[in-house]
Amino acid sequence: MEEGMGKSDYNRIEQAMTFMATGQPSLEEVAAHVHLSPFHFQRMFCRWAGTTPKRFLQALTLERGKRRLEEAHSLMDVSHSIGLSGSSRLHDHFVSLEAVTPGEYRSQGMNLAIQYGFHETPLGRILVAATNRGICRLEFLDYRSPEDVLADLHKDWPRATLARNDQATSQVIDGLFRAQADWQRGPVSLHVVGTNFQVAVWRALLRIPSGKLTSYSQIARAMGTPRASRAVGNAIGANPVALLVPCHRVIQQSGAMGGYRWGGPKKLMVQTWESLRSEPADV
Repeated sequence: MEEGMGKSDYNRIEQAMTFMATGQPSLEEVAAHVHLSPFHFQRMFCRWAGTTPKRFLQALTLERGKRRLEEAHSLMDVSHSIGLSGSSRLHDHFVSLEAVTPGEYRSQGMNLAIQYGFHETPLGRILVAATNRGICRLEFLDYRSPEDVLADLHKDWPRATLARNDQATSQVIDGLFRAQADWQRGPVSLHVVGTNFQVAVWRALLRIPSGKLTSYSQIARAMGTPRASRAVGNAIGANPVALLVPCHRVIQQSGAMGGYRWGGPKKLMVQTWESLRSEPADV
């Protein structure tokens, strides 16, 4: 993470983004909401996001979603981009996804050690959990207690040993919230529990280009199951790894945001963070 960015700064950025996602406030109103002067809030926001609050707010619109969906590739291109040709590489060339094997599923995680940690980020507090084969859960904690999230983790891996290790899991957060190039240090592995259909949908999500959007129906058609939009939506809603499995890149055909496991405002925040993070500051 960026040095000098304390927990209170991250909380302010999160609060500001949430506030902007629910309306069209002025700079002064957003700054007052996070108890900063407009000058200091503008500087803090630009330092982290690489863009101004005004530009960020402009991106938080339904019309933007519609335009981006209209600009999406043709269905043939979408089919190719999610790897149906067998030639497409995984999301950002770095993320690989492995499902649990039938034997691992039957053993319910016996003899498996899972390290987990809780971390403050500009997008909110996040749980990261990982086995020795990869990240098995990455979840926002906006509406749930740490105890409830850990209970779900234990439900997926009932016979595994869970141990908190914030230092180990902080590497995942550092990679996410530094420059994209930092992921070049090596591939990111995911180790998830899901049905065959869910895993197929999650693999499809990995092949949506960063900063782009597609629809539930486009994913269903590209997978050869054009009538399965609802099932695709359910699988996306069950995604256990936020951000890295980019379920935030799927919206309704109309351009509406659609559902998100961690709430509509959070989905807007993540989409905007992803699309603007590489842009030069507009100050």
